[in-house]
Amino acid sequence: MPIRSVPRTAGKVLAWTLAVIVVLIAVLAVAIATFDWNRARPWVDDKVSQAIGRPFAINGDLRVSWHRPAGEHGWRAWVPWPRFSAQRVSIGNPDWTHAPQFATADEIAFTVEMLPLLAHTISVPSIDLVSPSIDLERLADGRENWTFTLPKSKNPTRWTVRLATLGFSKGTIALNDALKKIDLAIGVDTLGKPLAIGDVLKQQEAAARESAAHTVGQGGARKLAAQKKGPAVASEASAAAASAASAVPTSEAQEVSKPAPGPRDLYALGFTAKGHYRTTAVEGSGKLGSVLSLRDAHRPFPLQVDVKVGDTRLAFVGTLTDPLHLAALDVRLWLQGASLSHLYPILGVTLPDTPPYATDGRLAGHIRTGDTVLTYSGFTGRVGESDLEGTLSYTGRDARPLLTGNVESRLLRFADLAPVVGADTNASKARRGAAVKQPADRALPVETFKTDRWHAIDANVTFTGKRIIKNPDLPVTDLYTHVLLKDGALTFAPLRFGVAGGTLASELHLDGSAVPLKARMSLSARHLKLKQLFPKQKSMESALGEVNGDAALSATGNSPAALAATADGETKVLVTEGTVSQLLMEEAGLNVANIVYEKLFGHRNVNIRCGAADFTATNGVLESKTFAIDTDDALISMNGHIDMRNETMDLTIHPHTKGLRVVSLRSPLYVKGTFKHPDVGVSKGALILRAGAAVGLGLLNPFAALIPLIAPSHNTDAPCAALLASMREAPRAPPPGAKTASPAPRAASAPGGAAVQPEAQAQHGG
Repeated sequence: MPIRSVPRTAGKVLAWTLAVIVVLIAVLAVAIATFDWNRARPWVDDKVSQAIGRPFAINGDLRVSWHRPAGEHGWRAWVPWPRFSAQRVSIGNPDWTHAPQFATADEIAFTVEMLPLLAHTISVPSIDLVSPSIDLERLADGRENWTFTLPKSKNPTRWTVRLATLGFSKGTIALNDALKKIDLAIGVDTLGKPLAIGDVLKQQEAAARESAAHTVGQGGARKLAAQKKGPAVASEASAAAASAASAVPTSEAQEVSKPAPGPRDLYALGFTAKGHYRTTAVEGSGKLGSVLSLRDAHRPFPLQVDVKVGDTRLAFVGTLTDPLHLAALDVRLWLQGASLSHLYPILGVTLPDTPPYATDGRLAGHIRTGDTVLTYSGFTGRVGESDLEGTLSYTGRDARPLLTGNVESRLLRFADLAPVVGADTNASKARRGAAVKQPADRALPVETFKTDRWHAIDANVTFTGKRIIKNPDLPVTDLYTHVLLKDGALTFAPLRFGVAGGTLASELHLDGSAVPLKARMSLSARHLKLKQLFPKQKSMESALGEVNGDAALSATGNSPAALAATADGETKVLVTEGTVSQLLMEEAGLNVANIVYEKLFGHRNVNIRCGAADFTATNGVLESKTFAIDTDDALISMNGHIDMRNETMDLTIHPHTKGLRVVSLRSPLYVKGTFKHPDVGVSKGALILRAGAAVGLGLLNPFAALIPLIAPSHNTDAPCAALLASMREAPRAPPPGAKTASPAPRAASAPGGAAVQPEAQAQHGG
């Protein structure tokens, strides 16, 4: 063949080859376009069922159509893309589930790009789901239906799948989790238009303010808004993306390049949820970004949730980086409810009973199996009529998680602390759902501690109440405590109150791992000012001197009342040198003439030489071992007991005047009755004897009637040095539950230095 005919021949061969290819493509296109794809449904159903390990079925039409791609230019615009659509699709469930189908959809439609197939890439620009429905189920034994057993390939596949967008049309999700006791019906749909994080944040702020007004009142909601110095998270998508990236640990953040905000940072889907968690009703709604954005591990995924679980409302707005692995969370979080203790069944965090509360702060951190760290920082809140602010951190650990942080109240209402120990009113208990009511005749709280919750978490938290609002009769000014919870044992070390210009500090150990609870307490009172101890008593306005004391007690029981009823130990109190109103001493001695004189001609102070009180607690009964207050004008002693088992008192106070007193009833005083209804008065028997003698002598001589009312002088002082020396011994308490025999009553000092037993004191009225 001549050389110059070779190109011509090659050209003809190429032309015929191209013609054949074009014809084949045309024939293939006509065949595809005219092929009844429903005939391929059994083959498709079988292949997909084998791939996912579940029954798969297309119960409607299977169709393929061709269209020119939108957005393509040049010759690429002439390469058509196929669009596949399958109607009434279903995926079956394992045979142990209650529902027969795992998922159904009225239609699934998707488009495939042609050219990427040459590079072994299946590129799907969009997937549209019409009325999808998913049924998620987990049994109590841990079996769940959302894990698919996929066949393992021996050789790695050369094909990759690339998805772009996902369209929804009124999807539903049913979740029935017997292990976690969750039963929810969730509806998902596309939003009318994409929303920026700033717009969603403003909407949630308004909703949180309205909800707070219902929880803590309009005034509390206004005060909470005033406490907030600024937004907890950025209101723009770019700031949210940056803050989410910053929540990743530094070593990881250096490897992550933060993408610029784009459509994926917008909220695209909305959802509603209704059902039950355990036995509590759940209802809520929220917004989230595009579902396919979940695959981008470096881009913050926008989330907004507003859900109510029983009487607790939880709402947040922010971002989650790498949602499939819960890598970094950064949200603004609102919490509101009837009591902080109600967060335990929801979040697993042990908190005390409180009045209604509302908080607002930033929650940031990362969530990983065995390595979860979340910090609720810069939060502000209202609890009852008290304010709160601070930072709390939650760290996941193998044995138990750990809660740490510092909480502060600038203005603390003392009554808001009452629910912590069950001392609030029955109306307050009803609002926070307490099952036990306080009996009308009992003063000590009978509501039991929830010690089972103490084993769920460890804690290391400090609380400061800078200024306390209280009853004018209560001389408490501030509070500080360091709370430690470890292995089910709760410790307050210290629990310190500012009282009457001094401090009342204690260390309280409650071992919740024992049944019943075992308690140990050491208490010290230092520099309590006499005149501040009784702020509403005018007769104490000029009093000087300080009260100091120590106590050591142990007990067993699961409520404050039960602990008091089993208390063992000692309590000692000293009054240092000072002054007190003479009128108070005259009133204690019932010296009528001197009282009238003091009322008419003013008050005069008398010196306190010493004062001491020593009580021994045995099985809930406090016995007075020593009680003496010695001044220049009087010596007062007391004997008797306080029974905390039935909350009764039987105390007798013996006033001994110094110097001659005319018109002195000189009768012992008594304190009897119950804690709720005390009875304080004068010994009627002694008064009757003196009144009878006065009447009898008055019949003989009117002036003789004064003789029984004249009090002789007892000028002998109490042995203060001996009293104070005996009080320097530290009080002791046995181990909780280790009962000891009641000690023999110790001698108390009487005028003249004689040792008089309590029985003799009770008979000594002069």
